[in-house]
Amino acid sequence: MASQAGKTTIKALLMRGWNEIPEVMAANVLGMVGIGLAGIGLYRYYKNDGDNRRYKMSYVVYRPEDPRAARVHKD
Repeated sequence: MASQAGKTTIKALLMRGWNEIPEVMAANVLGMVGIGLAGIGLYRYYKNDGDNRRYKMSYVVYRPEDPRAARVHKD
């Protein structure tokens, strides 16, 4: 007969981990939330052309037919 140790579910492992080491389990949850928020932030950064900074340390020359030229600030 197979032993019962191989039939533990993910839910049982998470509950056991939460009872034995709650600090580590909470840190894992917060880490996953942080990774999710970082992904959302990166998506919004690139969606809103976040790399188009007004004051850069180096110059970038765009040709008039480049689609990025329309998004350059006209200050």
